[in-house]
Amino acid sequence: MTVSIEKSFAADTNLSWLVGNARLTDLSGQLLGAHVAHAGLIMFWAGITTISEVLRFVPGVPMYEQGMTLLPHLASLGWGVGMGGEVVDTYPYFVIGMLHLVASAVLAAGGLFHVFRSPRILYNAGGQVAKFHYEWNDPQQLGLILGHHLIFLGLGAFLLVLKAMFFGGVYDPNFGDVRLISNPNLEPMTIFGYLVGMKDGSWNVLGMASVDNLEDVIGGHIWIGCILIIGGAWHILVSPFNWVRKILPIENGEEILSYSLLGLALMAWISASFVGYNTTVFPREFYGSERLGLANIQFFIGVLAFLGYVWHSWRSRQR
Repeated sequence: MTVSIEKSFAADTNLSWLVGNARLTDLSGQLLGAHVAHAGLIMFWAGITTISEVLRFVPGVPMYEQGMTLLPHLASLGWGVGMGGEVVDTYPYFVIGMLHLVASAVLAAGGLFHVFRSPRILYNAGGQVAKFHYEWNDPQQLGLILGHHLIFLGLGAFLLVLKAMFFGGVYDPNFGDVRLISNPNLEPMTIFGYLVGMKDGSWNVLGMASVDNLEDVIGGHIWIGCILIIGGAWHILVSPFNWVRKILPIENGEEILSYSLLGLALMAWISASFVGYNTTVFPREFYGSERLGLANIQFFIGVLAFLGYVWHSWRSRQR
């Protein structure tokens, strides 16, 4: 096996701010450290923002009038709210914020370890560590990495399912209270109909964002959780077929990054439609009725991610 150590991957640009972690493309150990540290930064932002919002929260004033960013999401999950979406206890928000800060510290320590103590190239360490090394043109190893990512995403989907069905429930604006979703809808025609915009036998331009009950929402998460876990196991065990590799080439890191950015753009645009028009998942009690600004932020993040997809897809073909 030949282990690449050539770092000229991003050397064809003088714009250093565009290079970023491309400097680490061929250094699997240090790129892993950057990946973990990035996750720590995200956790830190979530934790510190939650704590700051708890500290400045004013009871009796709607969250959307206070410019809250994360507390509305936690309230939608049924934490600390009662009838009519009234916030009755902010302590769960404080605990969740602190847990994110602790997690950020652990991830930061992991990132620093991989940068300063672990081998720059995992393969060179030998033993169990070498199993986590990857080459961008090794579809089997990349499938192993993708598979584990999909399984973790599937487990994340089931965390919401467990919260909704067994651990306190979630806030249902149709009932004006937190309730357990004891009978999620698993009927495939209904759930997968949302993917093509079908709602109650007719086409709806909002697609998935047309869902108007939590039974369908939680049933959809059960389906997607199962699909992600099964798909993850598939990618771990089975290398990509040749015809798939012709449609979606897997030859370098730029291509992998471009696919990731395209997926991120799609999720941002779907999120924009939910934020702007869906009051079941984004209740008016927490987000208000005028959400065009929030939807626009999601939409333009999607545009930025799509431009990143175009940029990195073009660069991959210049190699």
